Amino acid sequence: MKKLISVGLAAAMAFSLTACGGGSTSETTAAATTAAAAEAAKDDAAEATAEGGVLKIGVIGPYTGAAAEYGLGVRNAAELAANEINAAGGIGDGIMIELNAQDDEHDPQKSVNAYNTLKDWGAQMIIGSVTSAPCIAVAAETKADNMFQITPSGSAVECVANDNAFRVCFADPDQGRVAAEYIGSHELAQKVGIIYDSSTDYSTGIREAFVNEAANQNFEIVAEEAFTADTATDFSVQIDKMREAGAELVFLPFYYTEASIVLKQAADREYAPIFFGVDGMDGILGVENFDTSLAEGVMLLTPFSATDENSKDFTDAYVAAYGSTPNQFAADAYDAVYAIKAAVEKAGVTPDMSVSDICEAMKTAMTEITIDGLTGSGMTWNAAGEPNKEPKAAMIVDGAYVMQ
Repeated sequence: MKKLISVGLAAAMAFSLTACGGGSTSETTAAATTAAAAEAAKDDAAEATAEGGVLKIGVIGPYTGAAAEYGLGVRNAAELAANEINAAGGIGDGIMIELNAQDDEHDPQKSVNAYNTLKDWGAQMIIGSVTSAPCIAVAAETKADNMFQITPSGSAVECVANDNAFRVCFADPDQGRVAAEYIGSHELAQKVGIIYDSSTDYSTGIREAFVNEAANQNFEIVAEEAFTADTATDFSVQIDKMREAGAELVFLPFYYTEASIVLKQAADREYAPIFFGVDGMDGILGVENFDTSLAEGVMLLTPFSATDENSKDFTDAYVAAYGSTPNQFAADAYDAVYAIKAAVEKAGVTPDMSVSDICEAMKTAMTEITIDGLTGSGMTWNAAGEPNKEPKAAMIVDGAYVMQ
């Protein structure tokens, strides 16, 4: 019976995700779910409730707009993980997972609106938001409600400033520090330039930590040039400054959309340094109308490669379900769902507990679990919500991420 229940709930969950996805062109396999199947799933869900109950988890992220590559990866991978867990009998003594995904379009206020929608639905914990500014906005709400929150990829320090919030990715300062250490220890360049987005906490936070750590490394920062969201279409001045300073490597701590423009305009100006990015670079190979050959040799901090043998099962399942290659954000979300599973089992959480009681139990359990995930083996978390795992870097070779 559990198998039948799991399949029904998976169908209901997939239907919910499709309905809330904001009309994205990256459709899930749930697109073909019929009303009759959804109605049948409700009956299975009711029967599941009589056994182990249903844990309702909200997923918040950008499924449309400029950061959709991130959000769709998170939404899809969270669904994939939940489907796997449900099909295997659920969490603990048969607790089923039901997901509801809400689009925040990478906007803080819309992210809060999405959270309020999920509260009305009965969410008992939150995965998200995917990007930092919306995540910070939602974190203030989850703190007030004492609801457990885990962000796959919100990297600003403030995303986990509250004791109810955890994350899977590294924080911005850690990304900046590790990037400088990696460049220095691997002797990638003697002269380094930085182009950063001064209008976002994400980019400025990483840049600050990078500069601080660079003082301890064997390279020199020869140029720093900023841009803002309003000027993110023309990088000719910044590129020329990098070239004039003799930068052999240019650090790009910002998102893939702007990075793709930098690479195109640098190629047009026949400037070809090593370009080195952080997790925001992941997704560049999926930018519409972008010549991926321009990304050849680009390096970035990422704990995940879809071509790595260790991630083959996940990648194959993801491609089969969604018709696209998973990125780091998908891997982060997949690990987030399995971290929730481990913590719920560790704490003995049950769906009939209050949101606040679930949160209190999860706060402790998260510091007591260890998981082997896609983004790291032996991952643990501290009470500040930060993960402990080994940082990794990849290079884009022949249109794929190759771990270094």
